[in-house]
Amino acid sequence: MKQAAVARTTDIEPIDRLEEKVKRLIALITELRAEQSRSADENARLAQEIALLRARVADAEASGVELSALRDEREMVRTRVAEMLEQLEGI
Repeated sequence: MKQAAVARTTDIEPIDRLEEKVKRLIALITELRAEQSRSADENARLAQEIALLRARVADAEASGVELSALRDEREMVRTRVAEMLEQLEGI
């Protein structure tokens, strides 16, 4: 009977090792799925942040164009005022 018990124990060891490997694999798959979910959430958050930053850049560019137009207009007004002052001095 001891030989049968030893043989049975020997036969079960590979199954036990396989079971342990399957359990570790399941744990790894669960961990990877959780990590994938976190990565997808982070990607969505970053995509939203990129969209907001692009909108801010577009606003800044529009403000820059407007500022440039206002500076040009200011320079034109200065020139006209300087011309009027010269005309007044000539009178």
